[in-house]
Amino acid sequence: MESHILSWITFIPLIGTAVILLLPKRSTGAIKGVSLVATFLPLVLATQVYFGLFDKSASGYQLVERFGWIGSIKAEYYVGVDGLSLPLVWLTTLLLFIAVPASFGIEKAQKGYYALLLLLEVGILGVFVSLDYFLFYVFWEIMLLPMYFLIGIWGGPERAYAAIKFFLYTLAGSVLMLVAVIALRL
Repeated sequence: MESHILSWITFIPLIGTAVILLLPKRSTGAIKGVSLVATFLPLVLATQVYFGLFDKSASGYQLVERFGWIGSIKAEYYVGVDGLSLPLVWLTTLLLFIAVPASFGIEKAQKGYYALLLLLEVGILGVFVSLDYFLFYVFWEIMLLPMYFLIGIWGGPERAYAAIKFFLYTLAGSVLMLVAVIALRL
């Protein structure tokens, strides 16, 4: 498992999202339990990487996974961590693990909330471990979609305005980022 540990850290919350979507919405206890497990396991693995597997004395990327993905545009599934990205991965897993029980008081559409929260974790973790520009862009977009809905549905009194503003600003940034990714591929 060590050779694919970054993929496990990144995609366990996606498995949790799929399980939550299969559960009936009235099964709030199971939804919360799956969310807790799906955030706890990446935290355990990230802790193992941060305090055990990662060689802090070495420079460069470690725990690298690389294979072809979309050959026509030379996109690869290429992930790894260095001394800057690993603390961000660990902090993300810690904060999302804390965010799940902190959200247990949410009454409105719990199934959607926890599924989006886990999908958000996938996007954030993917952004921090991506070493390929196109893969980074995909994870960036995966992260933005749940944020829009989390803000728009569960946000404060001005949530609709905030969600639209968030959408417009991130759309502009995403278009520019896509142009940059395409330019780098040429």
